[in-house]
Amino acid sequence: MKREKQLVKNTLIVVLGKMCTQFISFLLLPLYTAVLSTEEYGIIDLFNTYISLLVPIVTLQIGQAAFRYLIDVRENDTAKVQLLTTVLYTVIVQSILYLIIYGILSPFIKNNYKIFLATNVIATIFSGIMLDISRGLGDNKTYSQGSVISGTGAIILNVFFIVVLKMGANGMLIATFISNILSIGYIFIKKKLYKYFSPKNYKFAILKKICKYSIPLVPNQLSWWFVSVSDRTIISYVLGVSVNGIYSAANKFSSLCSAAFGIFNLTWSESASLHINDEDNSIFFNNIFNVTLKIFVSISLLIIACMPFLFRFFITGSGYADAYYQIPILLISTIFSIVVSLFGSVYIALKKSNEIAKTSFYSAIINIVVNCLLIKYIGLYAASISTFVSFFLMTIYRYFDIQKYIKIRFEKLFIVSTLFITIILLITYYININIISIFSLIIVIVFVIHYNKNLLYHLYKIAKDRLKRDSI
Repeated sequence: MKREKQLVKNTLIVVLGKMCTQFISFLLLPLYTAVLSTEEYGIIDLFNTYISLLVPIVTLQIGQAAFRYLIDVRENDTAKVQLLTTVLYTVIVQSILYLIIYGILSPFIKNNYKIFLATNVIATIFSGIMLDISRGLGDNKTYSQGSVISGTGAIILNVFFIVVLKMGANGMLIATFISNILSIGYIFIKKKLYKYFSPKNYKFAILKKICKYSIPLVPNQLSWWFVSVSDRTIISYVLGVSVNGIYSAANKFSSLCSAAFGIFNLTWSESASLHINDEDNSIFFNNIFNVTLKIFVSISLLIIACMPFLFRFFITGSGYADAYYQIPILLISTIFSIVVSLFGSVYIALKKSNEIAKTSFYSAIINIVVNCLLIKYIGLYAASISTFVSFFLMTIYRYFDIQKYIKIRFEKLFIVSTLFITIILLITYYININIISIFSLIIVIVFVIHYNKNLLYHLYKIAKDRLKRDSI
């Protein structure tokens, strides 16, 4: 139980830092869709997509390697100093090279927002590195604090720039840049990372070792980019930037679920790496996998069941109405993406980054092919369906492949029950008659309570004990 308690403790610390700002940002969706046109919203989404593409290419995923190898040398001060020095110097060189290449290519880019491909890429790179280092050192509190600064800063600045100054897409992109800079400064100073700028501690042998781990993660990350957000590029090219704005709004609901899992996965990937070689690792991994799946299936189904009543409150702009029909497909896709990530944690713990890259690459190809084949016939649905198909097939492949390393078994009754409830829910969702939707929501609530009763009971006990301590 010690492993589970430590995982819960670390997760709660990160949740406090990440989830609050994610949730507030989500609640501001009505403001964004009311103030920004579908075209502006589509531009912001597209630029964030390109930034997420460029960052792993520029850094060669050095941040992921830093996190993984710092776990192994936390108690070795000399190795820790050498690793951090090597990582920080390498990232600085990578960033300078990127700016040089950007300066050469910039005259050929015809876009009013192109400067953000320089500023926001660099800010995102260093913000990510600072956060990865904090996690690698086991300092989840600093990670959480840095995330709060970045998230809260972005929210406040977004409101100021787009509502008060009416700067539109420019305002949101500037807000992202400034908030990342604030986070970088805070973590850099608090962790005293300036102490690691010493040429004598730079070790080329360490760079070779971490690159051997990180470079295979680049095609993996690019594959995830293709699976998750290449749809935006295809939509913008075939259907227009405005339609991409609609798709982006629809994705906000599944992104909320993905963000919640991403927070958990930050601490889970650390626990998986620490305990992969335990004698009872199958029991530990199976327990975490099944509980996690129940939680996120429940969250996804609840969001779908509530959408017929809440959609018009979150999406206020009339031009975004078609987003309603994409939400269930994207949320179901998110469930499979979560399972894929859970399997990926085993590969990461075993340092088998090549396996991650291989499976992700095939999934990316499937996503692009399905999207391109269907988009002219079924429009925006092609993007949602291609995402679902790619994640579903990757889930099946990784499930069977992962058995070579660790035996994973999901609860069959839960899987069958989920399938049955999902079919009912989708039928009632698209019929969209209030009385039927209410009936469907009740069924989902009963399902959620039944399969999460143990977790809910433990949370109740924790809250009850806390209230008792506070009253003494």
